Amino acid sequence: MEHRHLGRSGLKVSEIAYGNWITHGSQVEEDAARACVATALDEGITTFDTADVYAGTRAEEVLGRALEGIRRESIEICTKVYWPTGEGQNDRGLSRKHITEAVHGSLRRLGTDYIDLYQAHRYDHETPLEETLRAFDDLIRQGKVLYVGVSEWNAEQITDALAIAYHLGLDKIVSNQPQYNMIWRVIESEVIPLCEKEGIGQVVWSPIAQGTLTGKYRPGAAPPAGSRATDPSGSGFIERYLSDDVLTRVEQLRAVADDAGLSMPQLAVAWTLQNPNVSAAIVGATRPEQVSENVKASGVVLDQEIMRRIDEVLGPVIQRDPARTVSPPRRP
Repeated sequence: MEHRHLGRSGLKVSEIAYGNWITHGSQVEEDAARACVATALDEGITTFDTADVYAGTRAEEVLGRALEGIRRESIEICTKVYWPTGEGQNDRGLSRKHITEAVHGSLRRLGTDYIDLYQAHRYDHETPLEETLRAFDDLIRQGKVLYVGVSEWNAEQITDALAIAYHLGLDKIVSNQPQYNMIWRVIESEVIPLCEKEGIGQVVWSPIAQGTLTGKYRPGAAPPAGSRATDPSGSGFIERYLSDDVLTRVEQLRAVADDAGLSMPQLAVAWTLQNPNVSAAIVGATRPEQVSENVKASGVVLDQEIMRRIDEVLGPVIQRDPARTVSPPRRP
């Protein structure tokens, strides 16, 4: 397993991170989740990503139990705050109150004294950005959080956060967690150039497009039983990838993957890691063997001809500019 710096921070993360959105606490039983985490550790993954909202806080609990007994200094635990975790008016957003209460809940569920990377899960238009950043900075000074990041923020929002942190002397964000894969490339136009300049690393989710880039979904055919497309908690996030046009082009990537000596999922994950601004690609799994397969993308260098062929195959379905395309559903 290769490791990369998280942006220009001193923190190193495994370039394949393990994420438990949808799976832990909902899609798979806890024994299966624990087996996947154990395999991730055996394969050299040190970075684990979750969020308080996943499975209604249960995902953090499952991950915490799965990591129990592991030397804390040997892993990086990342979680997030923003989405509702209760019925109260303050059980959501990025106010000082919610951030403070949410981090205590996450620490308890994860069974840890500190969080390596604490992320704003979305931008909060109802809370002053200064309040949010001061609350994050306070957590760093208290030792409860080591680094802070954001998820799915656009370039303007990131720029504003950097300016406030600079003028107030606050710890600045070191990471962004966007959707990014061969098909969904909207961060390339504005977010990545800004983040490269400012030393912010991308920890990307959905590198295999919710499973679409594995090749298991076929044009004109029903989704395989037990796949994400048939699961109520995940089907809404994949359905727009499942057009016949997209799936037909994905089928054509098999030859590219074969020539690269990779499986389809390995090709997809390796593709995201060719971008030097990507610090880690998050993979999920319902079975340990999926983890073992995906980690083989670590350290892979795709030559320019393979990269060119990927663009040639996918060209018309690549989503680049959100102003001209319909965004796929966003995960919570």
